[in-house]
Amino acid sequence: MYTERVSVTDKAKAVIDQLREKHGELMFHQSGGCCDGSAPMCFEKGDFLIGSRDLCLGTIHGCEFFMAEDQFEYYKYSHITIDVSEGRGSSFSLEIPLGLRFMSVSRILTEEESAKMKSPQTQ
Repeated sequence: MYTERVSVTDKAKAVIDQLREKHGELMFHQSGGCCDGSAPMCFEKGDFLIGSRDLCLGTIHGCEFFMAEDQFEYYKYSHITIDVSEGRGSSFSLEIPLGLRFMSVSRILTEEESAKMKSPQTQ
């Protein structure tokens, strides 16, 4: 059994459900670039073009979660939990009009988790 690289809190799941009801299928992408820097952003599936250097780290609450390859270099030894907080981010993510923003909370993987970690997939 593999260790999941990314997970999601119940609070974030509730926001995802709300967004899915309005927008349909969703996906997440976390880059290391502009706007909210390295904040995870939620898009309608297909509204954000995944590049050849983006990696799929897994699925959270039915949504694929992608990260830019260069950003993954900083997270490759970490487990990421997607959470949500009040406050308006400065990105194009779908939760922003709700006065909320998704955020990544990371922790270092244990040796046991690292040994069971599945490699991210390229698209």
